[in-house]
Amino acid sequence: RLPFPRVGQTQPTRGLVSVLCRRTMETGDRLPIRGGETLASAMKQERRWRSHHPKSSSSSSASQSSRAPLVMGFLSCLAWLYVAGRLWQDAENRLLLSDLLQKNSGHLPKVLTVEDKLLNLGCKEIGRKTVEAEMDLTLAKSQGYLRGNVTSSEKKLLAVVGVYTGFGSRIKRNIFRGSWMPRGDALRKLEEKGVVIRFVIGRSANRGDSLDRNIDDENRQTKDFLILESHEEAAEELPRKAKFFFSSAVESWDAEFYVKVDDNINLDLDGLIEILEKRRGGHGLYMGCMKSGGVISEEGRQWYEPEWWKFGEAKSYFRHAAGSLIILSNNLARYININSASLQTYAHDDTSVGSWIIGLDATY
Repeated sequence: RLPFPRVGQTQPTRGLVSVLCRRTMETGDRLPIRGGETLASAMKQERRWRSHHPKSSSSSSASQSSRAPLVMGFLSCLAWLYVAGRLWQDAENRLLLSDLLQKNSGHLPKVLTVEDKLLNLGCKEIGRKTVEAEMDLTLAKSQGYLRGNVTSSEKKLLAVVGVYTGFGSRIKRNIFRGSWMPRGDALRKLEEKGVVIRFVIGRSANRGDSLDRNIDDENRQTKDFLILESHEEAAEELPRKAKFFFSSAVESWDAEFYVKVDDNINLDLDGLIEILEKRRGGHGLYMGCMKSGGVISEEGRQWYEPEWWKFGEAKSYFRHAAGSLIILSNNLARYININSASLQTYAHDDTSVGSWIIGLDATY
């Protein structure tokens, strides 16, 4: 309760009285105001009293801060339960694995061999072919690529004749088909007698363009092409074309001889067959119009040889067959096929073929 103000004293405002009353109700204490005291002295006394009783003012904050240890303890219990569960689960897994190892201790897997690994990887067939190729290569090396019985069909062809041609030589091809080269059924009958004739050409630098399409269309009509898919048809690629021709011909047909012919000559086919028939079964035969000549070392001149310095001070080529007609026996053509990746090529195809043969035991 508040005393009535004395005469001459100022009456306290309602707002201040309400605050004091509310404070008194919240703390639950009585406001000790004695008779004759003013409101100011009562407020000072109230502040002094609160400074001596802090528990009553901080009871709410203390109750809130006491909840934190409880929450931390609860979370710690959850973490302990999780760790204990994982440890128990790991112990059960280890026990299960040890039981499996004890049961399977008598059935340990064998050491995998290379063959087993190839089989598991689905490479069994590839591994078998690799082993066979290595055996064939070892046999060929032991025989010098020149002697011995080479696996072949029962009836070997006499010759495979490859006529070099280009994209712009369709007129020449038609002239050949109308003169010494049979066409259609006559060409197939000649093959039955043991002589295969094909026009040899590579692919355009722009694969699939009109040049390639024209050759494919012509081949569908005449069926007399040997198309070298891996070779780019160009004048500067002629030495490499010899590699591709002899290799492809050996892989496609099993013949006694392989003949390379330029498209600027007319071949006496009957005379060629007669010569080759007499030499059937021969080994290491290298036939053609043998020649030699000077090496051109001046850049820019016709027939320039970039590797001129390899031919000695005399600057003369070794003896070789002229490019118009080159004939190789089966074993020499196989030698080129086996070693095509490492054979050196020179500026011209005939000197390149001659360089491959010069170190072999060949009959010129």
